[in-house]
Amino acid sequence: MAIAFTFPGQGSQAVGMGKDLAEAFPEARAIFDEVDEALGQKLSQIIWEGPEETLTLTSNAQPALMAVSMAALRALEARGFSLKDKVSFVAGHSLGEYSALCAAGVFSLADTARLLRIRGDAMQRAVPVGAGAMAAIIGLEQDAVEAACAEGAQGEVCQIANDNGGGQLVISGAKAAVERAAGGCTARGAKRALMLQVSAPFHSALMQPAADAMAEAWRRSKKAPAVPVVANVTVTPVTDPDEIARRLVEQVTGRVRWRETVEWFAANGVTGLCEIGSGKVLSGLARRIARDVATTNVGTAADVESALAALA
Repeated sequence: MAIAFTFPGQGSQAVGMGKDLAEAFPEARAIFDEVDEALGQKLSQIIWEGPEETLTLTSNAQPALMAVSMAALRALEARGFSLKDKVSFVAGHSLGEYSALCAAGVFSLADTARLLRIRGDAMQRAVPVGAGAMAAIIGLEQDAVEAACAEGAQGEVCQIANDNGGGQLVISGAKAAVERAAGGCTARGAKRALMLQVSAPFHSALMQPAADAMAEAWRRSKKAPAVPVVANVTVTPVTDPDEIARRLVEQVTGRVRWRETVEWFAANGVTGLCEIGSGKVLSGLARRIARDVATTNVGTAADVESALAALA
């Protein structure tokens, strides 16, 4: 059967994540040590001990989630698993796309950590705190959400940021515009329109300064992936390093098309999705989008053996 590996995005972080992997697998522990060294910071201490509000900061959460994903992958590899031989595609949700690219060998672990620190810092700086917002819209069709965004914008930025599937869309932009659009979604019949506790309006045009910063950062060396990466913004498998760089820059201000990504996997022969890293958010979404596709997770030491059996 064809397998795809998926890598979680921001929101899946939790204090203590990855600690048992580091304790059980020296190869996983080495990932955290290398990320600490690359960033010049004991990020591993924040990951395992908190406090939660420090881990949740965008500039910490992004490299932290990547580190846990890579530690989980190294634990699989320590048991003889080969991504290149066993996995047909990789993809990640937002920052998870960087984890996917690191897993596929596009750039080194240290470079990935530094890129995510640049990305997190740039996203935080792009918009003054409190000026932007995001809201989750539950149970409303995309066309209706688009209409509510257009109506609520009133000259400000308001757009769909994430199409997560399972009836969930996330909108992003200027705070007042998002609040108006959320009200418009409720008026159009949404089951819920929930303002999210986020530090910036991710995946909106307001993130353009962060996109510019990533375009500059991406001038460093990069290699072709060992397996194709399905890009967030195009839902197509990408193998050319320069195109990968362009798609990641577009992703900062563009939509994360996750529902379509899972549908693409199902339509292109993928019968199993394995979520690599903290939490089970992507697995839950996948079960609602493509019920015939099997899901498994590797986020803890206990998951490793069961995942290897499922992937055999």
